[in-house]
Amino acid sequence: MDSSSLHHIVLMKFLERSDASEAKRKLLEMADSVPQISTIAIELDEAGTEVSYDLCMTTVHDSAEALRGYQAHPAHLELAAWLVPRLADRAVVDYRR
Repeated sequence: MDSSSLHHIVLMKFLERSDASEAKRKLLEMADSVPQISTIAIELDEAGTEVSYDLCMTTVHDSAEALRGYQAHPAHLELAAWLVPRLADRAVVDYRR
């Protein structure tokens, strides 16, 4: 990974914790059809505490333009229509490494 790679971290807390595993499956399927994603990793929380988020997704993009392309991709927008109503909260961090 070169120094211009942009890492996009999203933490998701679901209204129903059980939706996290379905979201993981859908996110991984979506990634296969979005060329702007260089890599994707998704982990589910194991602790289940009051402050825990249920899912952590990390995507890596070649540039800020690639991240914007991912966010505007029809597959991402379709998944977001399913995902967003199920979220109680989310947090995002984008950084270069």
